[in-house]
Formats: sequence, C-alpha cells, structure tokens
Amino acid sequence: MQIPFLDLKRMDEEHKAALKSKFSEMLDKGIFSGGDEVNFLESQISTYLKSSFSIACANGTDALELALRALEIGAGDEVIIPAMTWVSTAEVVVMVGATPVFWDTDADGLLASDWEKAITSKTKAVIPVHIYGKMVDMESLMEMARKYNLFVIEDGAQSFGSFQNVKSAGTFGDVGCLSFYPTKNFGALGEAGMCLTNSAELNKRIRLLLNHGQLVRDEHELVGRNSRIDSIQAGFLNVFFEKFDLFQTRRKIFANMYLEGLTGIDGLQFPTSILKEDHTAHLLVIQTVRRDDLKLFLREKGIGTAIHYPHILPDLMPFRSDGKFSNARMLSKEGLSLPLNPWIKEVEIEYIVKAIRDFFT
Repeated sequence: MQIPFLDLKRMDEEHKAALKSKFSEMLDKGIFSGGDEVNFLESQISTYLKSSFSIACANGTDALELALRALEIGAGDEVIIPAMTWVSTAEVVVMVGATPVFWDTDADGLLASDWEKAITSKTKAVIPVHIYGKMVDMESLMEMARKYNLFVIEDGAQSFGSFQNVKSAGTFGDVGCLSFYPTKNFGALGEAGMCLTNSAELNKRIRLLLNHGQLVRDEHELVGRNSRIDSIQAGFLNVFFEKFDLFQTRRKIFANMYLEGLTGIDGLQFPTSILKEDHTAHLLVIQTVRRDDLKLFLREKGIGTAIHYPHILPDLMPFRSDGKFSNARMLSKEGLSLPLNPWIKEVEIEYIVKAIRDFFT
C-alpha cells in the first residue's frame, strides 16, 4: 500500500467538478482582480469567524507583514515570537526592520505562558502562533499583552475554524493572519491569505498597504505594495468553503481513529487535544525519541510522513539566537506528522496504525 502524506489529486470528483465549473464561470465573466468573488469570500469569512473585517491578500506571509506595517512596527522595535514555527513568522519581523525575540514553547509547541520574561523596553508586539491548528490560551495572553500595552498579531495560518469560548482564532488580537496555502485545512489552489481585525482604522490601513496605498485608483495615500488576492483563488476558496464543515468533521473522525488505535503505546505521545474545538486538526503530530527511525520504517511501508519543523528558528543562520528553547528543540527532534486530510481512507489509517504498533513492538 502506498499512502502519501498529502495528495491533492485525491479530491473527490464532485468537488473537482465544482472547481472546474467555478473556473469556467469566472472565465466567462472576465474579472480576474477584485470583483464579486473577493467580496463574497471576505463576507463569508467575516460571518463565519465573527470578525468585523476580513481582508483578503496574496498569501499568509504577506498577511503577517501587512499587519506589522499597519501597526507601524519597525526599526528599533522588538517582537516576541515562539522558537518553533514556520519561518514566515520571524521573516516578516526582520523584513519590516524590527527584531524577533524568540521564546520557548510549551509541550504542545505553543508560545510558553511565561513569555512575559522576554519583554523589554523595546518590545512592541507579540505574535502567538496557533501551531498545528491548536490555539494558544488567548484570554491569558491578551491579559498579559494589555498589561504591557503590546500589540498582538495572531499567526493563524494553521488554525482556520478553531474557537475558544465561541471566539475564533484570529479575532482576539489587533490583527489575525490566515494562510490559504493549498495544504491548509482551508486552502486555495494556489497562494492566498487574509488579515482579520475588529478595528476600522486597521482595516483601512491594511487595505491601503496591500493595494499600492490606494483605496481609489490613482489616489495614493501612503506607500504600499501589491498584495491583492487573485480573484480566481477567491473563487476556488468560495467553493471549498461550501464543504469546509464536512471536511473538518472528516478530519476529526480520522484523528480519533488514530488516537484510538495508538493508545497505550509506550514511548509515543499523541495530541489528545486534537478533538477539541480549539484545534483544527490541520496536522496530527506524534512524538517519540525514535522519530527518525520511525519515519524511515513507515517510508519502507509506503507511508508518507512529514516533520513540522526539523529546526527551531533560533538555530537557523538568518535568525541565530542564543537560548535553550528546550521544549521547542525537543519537538523539532521528536515530532512526526502523520497523514491526515479529508480524502484519506479508513483502511489506510488502519494500515498506518498497525505499522506504528509493529514498529514499537
């Protein structure tokens, strides 16, 4: 049996037909920048996530950079981020001229609750990352941020559709940033992203920044850039959104199959919180000190896996920073992502579970 970590060609034929129909419809309309599809996407997301403003942009990395620029964070400022995250979180801080200050994670890979110790007189913001789809305890984080008068930018690239106390990821802080990269639990067929905010002022600034500093053509209010979403990707996202809840239900069913099948294995940790409302089940990451051997064993069985992420950011050359970062470093050495998507088959999960049990016995 050959089981890829993720193969988007596996989409069901009904869904493929809907995407093809949307593409044909948009070809006939001839509107490929802006237009109804973008407006409809923003409206749907605002309603679903209960965000006052949802601002579509070119990708998730741009969303983070736009948020920083809209909050006027730049040279001389420090921004606290977790040591374990995708590179974009640190990259954008450097791109706007600020300094990323890394802090360790907890055992789940989320920014450790004692991040307050990283605050200095130069600290301007904190970026909690809802990694793997699990949310940071945002009420506690917001309380701490308000105490020190810090901006909060939520990196929700992996957490679309997760909620804490009926409030969605991305709507607690000043700006929430989403990625609709094709591999996400809510992804396009190319690059796309979004900023969320409840501030009318930030909504205006972000829209100016992503469209060359203009709300009306040729009337430039500030120096911006081009980070507009492609209309075709907005159209595809509108199609995907129709099945979002169904796909999330499948993810949770399949995640539960893994949990039930892997319970009781000595030397293996798995994310029990993945079934909760504050987790999107975007990634199912198990942990073992024998991670590399297990990955090789599964590959020999035809099972694809992935590592999110093999290096913590403070160890990478562009962001070199001293510190133990013990939890983050342990995750980078022990974490292994198993196949989890709406199109995997139950028999494949059973095969993967058996293979993992065989490895440990």
